[in-house]
Amino acid sequence: MENYQVQFRDLLKRAVSEPGTISAAYSAFHNYSIGNQLAALVQCSLRKLPVGPISTLKDWNSKGRFVKRGEKAIWLCMPITGKKAVKDEATGQETTEHYTFFVWKPRWFVLAQTEGEEYKPDAANAAWDRAKALEDLSIEERPLEVVDGNCQGYSQHRTIAINPLAVNPLKTTIHEIAHILCGHTTEGRVTDSELTPRHLREAEAESVAFLVGSIISLDNLSDSRGYIQGWLQGDSIPEKSAQKIFRVADQILKAGNASAERMD
Repeated sequence: MENYQVQFRDLLKRAVSEPGTISAAYSAFHNYSIGNQLAALVQCSLRKLPVGPISTLKDWNSKGRFVKRGEKAIWLCMPITGKKAVKDEATGQETTEHYTFFVWKPRWFVLAQTEGEEYKPDAANAAWDRAKALEDLSIEERPLEVVDGNCQGYSQHRTIAINPLAVNPLKTTIHEIAHILCGHTTEGRVTDSELTPRHLREAEAESVAFLVGSIISLDNLSDSRGYIQGWLQGDSIPEKSAQKIFRVADQILKAGNASAERMD
């Protein structure tokens, strides 16, 4: 494989449409971002490689394991930071602006591609604490003010409110946090109600809830698939939205899990 390019919207579509995909990817590649977990899983499937722990050549060598001759690296998406000079047209002053872009690099190998000393895996930890996530993300919870049986919860600015009788209160919490982190609440209250057709906003927030919920083992996530497709009405998630969904899901997982460490 000389090059590897993937659309995050394709990874998201696969995650939502194939039950067990997210949990399988997380179990094997939990130290990586959700998008890269799925990318690694897809490449292992295409190459017929057993799914297992993944690391760089240097890291495998430090563990006493070495990549087998002829093995080709797995491609993952890496953030690259840079800086550029920006000139203020009004004052003529120049300032330094930092930016980030993402590139695919072939630097990783799964366990089955290596040999050497016995490998002792670290256990995946999908524990997620709701209160810690809200605190770490600086999101406040307030009592529900909407008297509407269809309203599971809503978000406004940096606050959420969850219906005590919500069908799945924890998933609704994640959904509303996603609205905030996706930038949906800057225009005011976002209400989860059958009366408000928010289309892409709802698809983004529910996709985040589905990804996070799959990893922390929430029940009845099959309903999320129908909810996402219902809001999309046959359309597909735009690439930019898919990238945002993966980023926000990682942000929520990290906020609620003190032991979670992302390697990318």
